[in-house]
Amino acid sequence: MAAGTIRYWAAAKSAAGVAEEPYTAETLAEALAAVRERHPGELTRVLRRCSFLIDGNPVGTRAHETVRLAEGGTVEVLPPFAGG
Repeated sequence: MAAGTIRYWAAAKSAAGVAEEPYTAETLAEALAAVRERHPGELTRVLRRCSFLIDGNPVGTRAHETVRLAEGGTVEVLPPFAGG
């Protein structure tokens, strides 16, 4: 298991109630499943519209189960922003 930091931005930050929190997971899918458990409700709805950066690299359309997380890494949770 890798440990790192999840950072929430804009509506995701508001829905989570925190700017960041730690993760312990092998994949993005595992990290997001844990987030949904900790923050049921609004954040779960917001996550459906988010894009993600892993250590500065966009996830894009890759299946979250295939996106490996690194020890000490960072997951950025980016909801859509007005204006692009």
